[in-house]
Amino acid sequence: MKEYKTLKEFYPYYLSQHANKTCRRLHFFGNLMAIILFLTFLKTGRWGYLIGAPLIGYLFAWIGHFGFEKNRPATFKYPLKSFICDWIMFKDILTRKIHF
Repeated sequence: MKEYKTLKEFYPYYLSQHANKTCRRLHFFGNLMAIILFLTFLKTGRWGYLIGAPLIGYLFAWIGHFGFEKNRPATFKYPLKSFICDWIMFKDILTRKIHF
């Protein structure tokens, strides 16, 4: 297993695991839903929204990987780097650096 020391080294690998457009879209939608649930938690104080935020994010991501990308999510090998890069990819999609 390759050891990635920095996010800069890891991010190209991460992107290579998200070549399928539907997988990227599912990631984006899952992250967007996670943000909405987190903001709803902040507004209501109901813990179910906070618990649901990462669950919905990972659900959509994993559907993308197993159903469309046909690979194992990078989060299984690199959990923290994958989590951070998921949000970097979200930002890159928003700013159109990555095709949606």
